[in-house]
Amino acid sequence: MGPLTALVILAEVGDVTRFPSARKLAAWAGLTPTVRGSDLTVRHGHISKQGDAWLRRILCEAAQTAKRHPDFADAYHAISARRGKKIATTAIARKLLTRAYHLLQAAEAQPQRRKRTAR
Repeated sequence: MGPLTALVILAEVGDVTRFPSARKLAAWAGLTPTVRGSDLTVRHGHISKQGDAWLRRILCEAAQTAKRHPDFADAYHAISARRGKKIATTAIARKLLTRAYHLLQAAEAQPQRRKRTAR
C-alpha cells in the first residue's frame, strides 16, 4: 500500500474508533456483499456499493498490485478460480481495508510520545 492509498484511507475513514470492528468498516465502505434471505435460503449478491466511493475505488486500485504480493496471492488465486477475477480483486481490497483497520486500531491504542526539546 502506497502513501496515496494510506492518505485516502486516513482522510475518508477519519476516527477509526467509531467502527467497532473491521467488518463494520468494510460495510461502511461498501465492500461487503448484499444478503437476501428467507427462512432457510440465503443468497449473497454483489458488493453493496452503499459506502464511500473514493475509499472503495482506491482500495480496488491497491488490490490490483497487492494480489501479486505473496501475502495475498494464494487467496486471490483461490477466489478467482471459484468466483472470477473481479470478485477476487474486490475480496483482496476488503482484506487490505481489514489490515488497515487493525493497524489504525493499534496506533490509537499506543500512547503518543512527546519529543524532548533541548534547553
